Amino acid sequence: MTATTVTAPLTPARRLGPTAGLRHTLTLAWRSLVQIKHNPMELLDLSIQPVMFVLLFTYVFGGAISGSPGDYLTFALPGIIVQNAFFATMTTGFGLNNDLTKGVFDRLRALPIARWAPLAGRILADTVKQAWSVSLLVGVGMILGFRLENGLLGLLGAFALLLAFSLAASWISVLVGVLVNEPEKVQIFGFMVIFPLTFTSNAFVPTETMPGWLQSWVEVNPVTILADALRGLLVGGPVAAPVVQSLLWAGVLAAIFAPLAVRGLRRRV
Repeated sequence: MTATTVTAPLTPARRLGPTAGLRHTLTLAWRSLVQIKHNPMELLDLSIQPVMFVLLFTYVFGGAISGSPGDYLTFALPGIIVQNAFFATMTTGFGLNNDLTKGVFDRLRALPIARWAPLAGRILADTVKQAWSVSLLVGVGMILGFRLENGLLGLLGAFALLLAFSLAASWISVLVGVLVNEPEKVQIFGFMVIFPLTFTSNAFVPTETMPGWLQSWVEVNPVTILADALRGLLVGGPVAAPVVQSLLWAGVLAAIFAPLAVRGLRRRV
């Protein structure tokens, strides 16, 4: 007597709707945030380092550059916030590469969840970390004497602009994260690119104090434009032009790097 095995026909996987995908994204974003409990150094990087920049630049260079630490804080804090936001985008690529190299990303994608949820969850969690870091910097700045001349509305506008720009710029980090084979290389890229980019801007010193040949680059540097937009929103000054230019830069970065990052991720997994 021969046993016969009957195999049930495979049914195609049910297509997930946007509501389910959003729920999966929020769950995975919460997973990334909860990991801070097991790796508190990640939160310290987003907290201690930016506060150290504020204190050191204000009290070491403030008197020499602006005549007093208070005047320099008013000028430099928006620039420090922008610099910190650029560095914080690297955590997206670092975390993504870490998940890829350890096989976590493959296990997540093997689950019955939206295909885009793992990446979207990572980006959303890092956006929340950005908001925490900006809140901390503004709070420390106000303790040191920084004042919001445009009130709550200006602060909310600065928050929205910075998070939107960071979201677009994070695609650069995602692309680097899927191209390199070690998380540490994402950090190396950040230091090699972001440090020169932020220090050849007006984030820390006025443009007119630099050599003429450098001023041409400083004026079109996206860090300069975003820093000017935040200064206008927080302490007064031109707002419309730098905000529009910042949004244009954000759109260009997203349009270039998002498709490349998604294509690289598909090849990697």
